[in-house]
Amino acid sequence: MSIFRIRERGITSYPPVQQDKSYSEIKLRNGTGRFVSRFLHIVNMNYLTGYRYPLKRFILLLLVSAIIAAVLETAHLRPGACLQTCVNLFYNRSLLTISLFIACAITLYMMYSPRPVYLVDYACFLPSHRYRIPFASFIEHSNLGGHFNERSIEFQRKIMERSGVGERTAFPFAMHYLPPRPSMSWARAEAETVIYTMLDELFDKSGVRPKDIGILVENSSMFNPSPSISAMIVNKYKMRNNIRSFQLAGMGCAAGIIGLDLVKDLLQVHRNTYGLLVSTENITLNWYLGNYRPMLLPNCLFRLGGSAILLSNRRSDRLRSKYKLMHSLRTHKGTDDGAYRCVYQEEDEDGILGVSLSKDLMAVAGDALKTNITNLGPLVLPFSEQLLFAASLVARKLIDPKIRLYMPDFKLAFEHFCIHAGGRAVIDELEKTLRLEPKHVEASRMTLHRFGNVSSACVWYELAYSEAKGRVKTGDRVWQIGLGSGFKCASAVWRALRNISPAQKGPWNDCIHEYPVNIPEVRQI
Repeated sequence: MSIFRIRERGITSYPPVQQDKSYSEIKLRNGTGRFVSRFLHIVNMNYLTGYRYPLKRFILLLLVSAIIAAVLETAHLRPGACLQTCVNLFYNRSLLTISLFIACAITLYMMYSPRPVYLVDYACFLPSHRYRIPFASFIEHSNLGGHFNERSIEFQRKIMERSGVGERTAFPFAMHYLPPRPSMSWARAEAETVIYTMLDELFDKSGVRPKDIGILVENSSMFNPSPSISAMIVNKYKMRNNIRSFQLAGMGCAAGIIGLDLVKDLLQVHRNTYGLLVSTENITLNWYLGNYRPMLLPNCLFRLGGSAILLSNRRSDRLRSKYKLMHSLRTHKGTDDGAYRCVYQEEDEDGILGVSLSKDLMAVAGDALKTNITNLGPLVLPFSEQLLFAASLVARKLIDPKIRLYMPDFKLAFEHFCIHAGGRAVIDELEKTLRLEPKHVEASRMTLHRFGNVSSACVWYELAYSEAKGRVKTGDRVWQIGLGSGFKCASAVWRALRNISPAQKGPWNDCIHEYPVNIPEVRQI
């Protein structure tokens, strides 16, 4: 029989002796004793894990500093005098102190400096032609479904004529039936089709195995089953059992960049790992079948789509990555009641559930964007633009509150703009607010035309558009802007690490030669 004594400073094995008050004795059988000994050893080692990497770095840097100093000191000496000089250097306290200081400084810098976050690759869902519903079919289904009155059908027709959405957008199969079949089984089928298609493509392109993923974040605002979608992904791809998985819900079209910000923060804590961000939205269970106009707008704009993004904090992945994340930040206007309720899920007068879009949405979005760029500006803008903005801000505070704030020229800070394609009105408002030119919002308008509003994944279809056109070069800066319920505005800034060639598999491969297209103000249906 083995006897183990557990002491405050560790675990020690002893033969049976008279009990001592400073020890607690545990008498165990031989098999159980070995198991407990191994377990307690692992637990004790885990306490040291956080110190292992800084300690190894410190020792390595200390040795390197000493070697460099020795080489510099003996470089001009004859071979016979080198040995004696090295011995003298070993006993030189001043040199050792300097080496110790340099090693400490470099170690502290490496410990507390932010780890780089690289975008290794990404994939967007490309619906097959079977998912497409042209405008005429959309209006016909609305007529035959029996849920909408004539005024609602006419309202939807006018909205779609002016929406900027094209004829090739896609709907899930549940919406192809008469009447539509909004059910949990069809909603799961929609989510599985979109997510599994994207992830299969992403893992194939990147060469990364599902078991290599250490962090998983999935965002879907309106569809949150149990088990969660993140658990569904873990089950499908048999990911490791210690993966850190998260599910974001109810954050609207800004959830993708908010999820990116979460993955970035997690990659600062967990070293040498991959983070996977999956952004989707579900139409099947959120199709509005009533006649309240503010709730009919999502039916006319939202379409089938999604994105999957692979991130890494491994420095060895820099050479094969596309972009480096420079900044990510978000603005939350939820303290204002008007902003909080401008995108709101509720029942209408007939008890039919839907998402209502307020007429104040554009004003709220513009205000949220101005707050967001006030925080982003000092990080990305040239000093001259910052100075002009600061001068207008001081004048407004001290001279006249009616003085308009100077809007910095963000075209000096970015080469590519990925503005949330929430609708033609959203793009128009942001183009006006940021004083952009038509070429800067081309990716957003073409994404809205080809794919519709695919929620938080819009910004990735837009980036894929710029890549498919061969416009992204080494050092180019990309600004992604997301807007979502709550109300939130989120920004991400990337820097291209190389010239990005058009992807062999991408959402624009079958049609990029057709774009850009002319989008009329009104398209008759």
